[in-house]
Amino acid sequence: MDSYIFGFFALAYIAILIWGIAKHGKTASAILFLVVIALIYDNAILALGHVIGEGDLLESFSYGRFWLHALFTPLLVIFSLFIMREANIRFAYKKWIGFLFGALWIAAMIVEYFIELSGLELVPQQAYGVLSYSATDAASGPPPMILLVLAALLIAGIMLIWKRKWWWMLAGTFIMTFGSAVPIDIGSDAITNSFELLLIATLMWTAIQFSNEKVRRRH
Repeated sequence: MDSYIFGFFALAYIAILIWGIAKHGKTASAILFLVVIALIYDNAILALGHVIGEGDLLESFSYGRFWLHALFTPLLVIFSLFIMREANIRFAYKKWIGFLFGALWIAAMIVEYFIELSGLELVPQQAYGVLSYSATDAASGPPPMILLVLAALLIAGIMLIWKRKWWWMLAGTFIMTFGSAVPIDIGSDAITNSFELLLIATLMWTAIQFSNEKVRRRH
């Protein structure tokens, strides 16, 4: 059953990408496109695992899932900085804020490499109708990289509520944080991905809102 759910998620991300490309105006949206592309790939491989079958091909595709996650997910830190700037929040233009978010981005990638990618070995597993390759020594709890990304998203979300009365980004981040922190046993591994999909939808909506608003202010 989960393979169909992951297939739906992949299609939903494609729709979000098309929506963003049609509506976006500035840098934050473009950064988010890379994250969405990685998520399309991730969910598509999970959906098609049983079709591809166990073996070297699926294992190679699965390594791609881990590498794209490590390279592109930390970009949400930079997205957080740029969306605040596109919302014309002066706080985000301070040099030390730019340095802080840049340092968080680099730290997130370094942490993810040494904790998740260095020495990564994958083994096949079957769960809820999905054939995938997972890390042999997967850690319990949310990865440190995700915590750094969520911290950046929370800061940006709070600033958008405070300065611009826009609460959707913070709502999506809170739901994602809750979904990552609280184990929910509903007979499916796709639940965390549903929280992730909701987060990305709220981020794209936020990017469209403020990138186009900044364009309108210039005319």
